[in-house]
Amino acid sequence: MYKSIKEKYNTQVVSEMKTQFGFKSNLQVPRIEKVTINVGIGKFIKDSALVEDVKKSITTIAGQKPVMAQAKKSIAGFKIREGQEVGIKVTLRGKRKWDFIEKLVGVAIPRVRDFQGIKESAVDAGGNFNIGIKEHTIFSEIMPENVKNTVSFQVTITTTAKNQAEGLALFRLMGFPLKKDNVM
Repeated sequence: MYKSIKEKYNTQVVSEMKTQFGFKSNLQVPRIEKVTINVGIGKFIKDSALVEDVKKSITTIAGQKPVMAQAKKSIAGFKIREGQEVGIKVTLRGKRKWDFIEKLVGVAIPRVRDFQGIKESAVDAGGNFNIGIKEHTIFSEIMPENVKNTVSFQVTITTTAKNQAEGLALFRLMGFPLKKDNVM
């Protein structure tokens, strides 16, 4: 068995992808560039204590301090002005990226109640993986008894894959629990 998901990628996934897609070099094999975690704080925007609580939770999950995301344009219907802080985001690279992916696949996703697998549509046409997580309490670092408000957030794993087929193969080989989409 592999010690880490990075080790699995370097030993098994690269060679499997080379044979499956006919890549000549290891550098042609799609790799993971970064992991981005986004949280919208629209409902907490007025209460700075709740925003700090969300920041603390994301810092605990990601292992890195998040930054505030600002609105790019004003939307009167949502009472948002340009430049107003409307979200929290973290971009993970290097060792933290691999640690988070390992935690996501090995610990957090299996803790989701009634989990049936991740739909293939989570991998977009560019080979990037997007998943929404409804409750941040699925991560083992978060103590459910200390949580005042549950936070949902989006995780985007950006790859160098050229298309969805390469992305699906990459994530399947890395151990992501992907299931076939039911097409009617």
